Amino acid sequence: MTPFQASDPLRPDASAKAVMVLGTTSNAGKSWLATALCRHYARQGLKVAPFKAQNMSNNARVVAGGEIGSAQYFQALAARAAPDVRMNPLLLKPEKDTQSQVVLMGRVNPELSRMEWRRRSASVWPVVAQALDELMAENDVVVIEGAGSPAEINLKSSDIVNMRVARHANAACLLVTDIDRGGAFAHLYGTWAMLDEGERSLIKGFVLNKFRGDASLLAPGPQMLQDLTGLPTVAVLPMWWQHGLPEEDGVFDDRSTAAGRVTRTVAVIAYPRISNLDEFQPLKNVPGVHLKWVRSPSGLAGLTEADWIILPGSKATSADLAWLRAQGLDQAVATHAGRGGAVLGICGGLQMLGEALIDPHGIDGNGPGLGLLPVVTVFEEAKTVRHRRVAFAALDGLWAGLSGTEVQGYEIHHGQTVPHAAMAAAGDIACAVMPEGLAWQNAAGNVLGLYLHGMFEDPRVLRALFGAATPTLDSVFDGLADYVEKHFVPNVLASFIAGRK
Repeated sequence: MTPFQASDPLRPDASAKAVMVLGTTSNAGKSWLATALCRHYARQGLKVAPFKAQNMSNNARVVAGGEIGSAQYFQALAARAAPDVRMNPLLLKPEKDTQSQVVLMGRVNPELSRMEWRRRSASVWPVVAQALDELMAENDVVVIEGAGSPAEINLKSSDIVNMRVARHANAACLLVTDIDRGGAFAHLYGTWAMLDEGERSLIKGFVLNKFRGDASLLAPGPQMLQDLTGLPTVAVLPMWWQHGLPEEDGVFDDRSTAAGRVTRTVAVIAYPRISNLDEFQPLKNVPGVHLKWVRSPSGLAGLTEADWIILPGSKATSADLAWLRAQGLDQAVATHAGRGGAVLGICGGLQMLGEALIDPHGIDGNGPGLGLLPVVTVFEEAKTVRHRRVAFAALDGLWAGLSGTEVQGYEIHHGQTVPHAAMAAAGDIACAVMPEGLAWQNAAGNVLGLYLHGMFEDPRVLRALFGAATPTLDSVFDGLADYVEKHFVPNVLASFIAGRK
């Protein structure tokens, strides 16, 4: 045991039972499984809360107290709990390959953003521990998600998200691996072997995720693994592409799951610092819609006027706009807009659509915009983080179906966007289609930009634009719980919380 961990004894007196999902790698299935467990335990009549000490993601949601990673937001909803900042006390939002904005307890912390990694971990651990202790005291079950792998020995001395949390909560831990990648048994055994003896005692079973084929072919692997470790394989989860839960990291699979003939392609520009991409998940299930991710002009080839281009949010608007130009995507977007095709910009995408980005405080960067909306954006030091419920005004052209539609969503941005004064004086006026500068439309009616995230998660918007509805999040969460209940060894999930009244 390292000195950094020595002061963290097991806590058998904690009010709640903690169940923790660890992974052999990133993208092994931790977030998905933790969300399913939140709903499973909530369906037992228990009071459940999710927790992840530290999350690195540009997908964030507005909750009580500020912002947290989207995964913990959805886990809270699955647990039938009100999301709050204690569920993800530390959020790292990558701005560059070597730099992240640090959000502590929901608020940006510039001092921590400048601090060296290991010093930062030691500094924030008391906050992390307090948040976890409070959730443990208030709930029957806390479902904890780890990060990456617990066997990263170069990071172990500054661990605040994996085994240090597991020990602090005396958590019953599952170790999950992505068998589709290959090497699953080696990943499981190697991870277990690199843990300290006290840490191994917290691991209660292995999970093979994303399995394809005949499960009988796994033999004798699970038994051999149990002979080596003393631990059973408690679940083999088949590959499931269409569970409906938004992906947390990276661009998710863009195969259309919608029914019927494709009548509209929605092309989302996937720049390097794309943020809040999870808000597009509902489009995958709209009948007739094909959602695709685009990183080059060839991805926009063949689009018709009926198709859309979306410029999504960005954690580094100026840098992503420069990348977009370097790929030649600026001309491809302009060509689509010029022939009357629909273009939608959300948050950072709205800022890109304007004439200029002005950054007097060094927040994001200066630069010319794409010139598709006669507006300018000025970056302010204060960050806007809030929920909104607001209605569209009258819109023209391709977006007219949204006229008068009330939308519930959220804002996370530094920029403030206003009409370009000189262009307005010359008669090129941006049409404000939401109050307080939240949304703007061009005179032709085909280009729309708005600050509000979550538009496509609102059933009213889907009905207004497509005349369709998609499965509710609640039904998605129930489907996840059904899935794990079907594929886990009977009674094993109950054994993790034995003793809870």
